[in-house]
Amino acid sequence: MMLPTIWFILWGVLWAVYFMLDGFDLGLGTLMPFLAKDDQDRRIIYRTMGPFWDGNEVWLITAGGVTFAAFPTTYAAMFSGLYSALMLILFALILRGVSFAFRDQVDNPGWRRLWDTCLFLGSFLPALLFGVAFANLFKGIPIDAEGIYQGTLFTLLNPYGLAGGILFVLLFIVHGSLWLAVKSHDDLHRRAGHLAAKTWPALLIMAVLFLLATQRWTSLFENYAAQPVLLIIPVIAVAALIAMRVFIQRAQWWKAWFASSLTIVAVTLFGVVGLFPNLLKSSLNPAYSLTAFNSSSSPLTLKIMLGVALTFVPLVIAYQVWVHFLFKDKVEPEDLAKEEGY
Repeated sequence: MMLPTIWFILWGVLWAVYFMLDGFDLGLGTLMPFLAKDDQDRRIIYRTMGPFWDGNEVWLITAGGVTFAAFPTTYAAMFSGLYSALMLILFALILRGVSFAFRDQVDNPGWRRLWDTCLFLGSFLPALLFGVAFANLFKGIPIDAEGIYQGTLFTLLNPYGLAGGILFVLLFIVHGSLWLAVKSHDDLHRRAGHLAAKTWPALLIMAVLFLLATQRWTSLFENYAAQPVLLIIPVIAVAALIAMRVFIQRAQWWKAWFASSLTIVAVTLFGVVGLFPNLLKSSLNPAYSLTAFNSSSSPLTLKIMLGVALTFVPLVIAYQVWVHFLFKDKVEPEDLAKEEGY
């Protein structure tokens, strides 16, 4: 019982860290058509993401790898039943990655607009679909006793799923605009900060609506009722959300960004903790649900993989801390001299 629980916690933490780190990339790509007034603004936005985006996606690969190694039955059910939705996310992320490399390969405005559009689609669609996916995990999806998904892509686009998608998009938009406020100067800096301030009330309203919908359509609160100490997680989420607003008003952009990061982590963990022990909850019959216990690998596999995780995850963290320290400064005009994606 202990090893599956540890791996479930690790699974949830990896997703939370991924959303925290790649969230500002996804938010910036979504915002770029609305924030950037000219090509220089767009190039600055590319460079605020450039050194970080591919390292951030390592956490997505790690979260998927943990699902495969620790919970293979869940992985099989998820990647067969939800194939269409997951492939949409994959293709969108590929589009986003390619746009960084291809945008400045041809000195032509139409060519650049094409890849700017790809960056937008490759950022907005994953942000939306990740929110839809996790909301449906919280609500439950129609899987039968064999773990076969009894639905379509449109089954996931229910009101609660779409509410989760909108919440994620707003979280990432605020997160991305705060990152741009940290990394840019002058008018672009002011517009990014202004957008964060204007979007925050919409995020607050959507968070409240999603919480009410969660009470109505899911059983996430059962774990919190059984273990009241766990309520510290939603309390942290609320406190971080309020702190974000306070720091925005004071123009303390780094503090606001860290508050936004904590909000994303706490919101994700709120859902994951409420979901435990389910990984894929069946809306057809609770007995069909795939949990951390009935879909986990053998104890030996879990022990070996835990050793691997404890060895390599700190190395990844150390690498990313170094990258963020190396590129901690704002993007300067001279940084735009080279014609490259970032």
